Amino acid sequence: MLPSFRLEPFADHTPLQLSGGYKRRLMIARALVHRPRVLFLDEPTTGLDPQARMALWELISELRRDGLGIVLTTHYMDEAERLADRMVVLRLGQVLADDSPQTVLGDLVGEHVVVVARDRIEPCLQSWLDSEGLHLPTPILGEHHLPLSGPQLAGFATACDQVPYEVRKPTLDDLFVHLAG
Repeated sequence: MLPSFRLEPFADHTPLQLSGGYKRRLMIARALVHRPRVLFLDEPTTGLDPQARMALWELISELRRDGLGIVLTTHYMDEAERLADRMVVLRLGQVLADDSPQTVLGDLVGEHVVVVARDRIEPCLQSWLDSEGLHLPTPILGEHHLPLSGPQLAGFATACDQVPYEVRKPTLDDLFVHLAG
């Protein structure tokens, strides 16, 4: 298993001598010694630096390509978005969504997210939100992130043409914030 997990240079080391990323690799290698069909990973990248985290993502992707079933729990939404074929969103023990990440995003968040600076809220924006039955979300780092469908985005652009804004694709972070209320 050492070559598969790029652990050959550390064959003579004890686990205590390994970095966090290599300890995680060793942990996964040990879990695969008996060749299971499914591997359960509970927040495997918690506490890792970005380089070790990406290396572990690549390892997980390789294992998936080789046909290993992986059940992964994570609080890192970018990790779930990168690694998941299917995503189950739970809230207080209830399943809120169960599908591919993109389908879950489209169903629960929308097609677009409009980002408006908190200090650039014009009266037309509140009027448009009221007409759509929407509420201004809680600002995040001085910005409001409005999840909108395609038709809503067109209506927003028409009604609020003097409001500076950016449009981006929704992320699982948006979903998390949306579900957290």
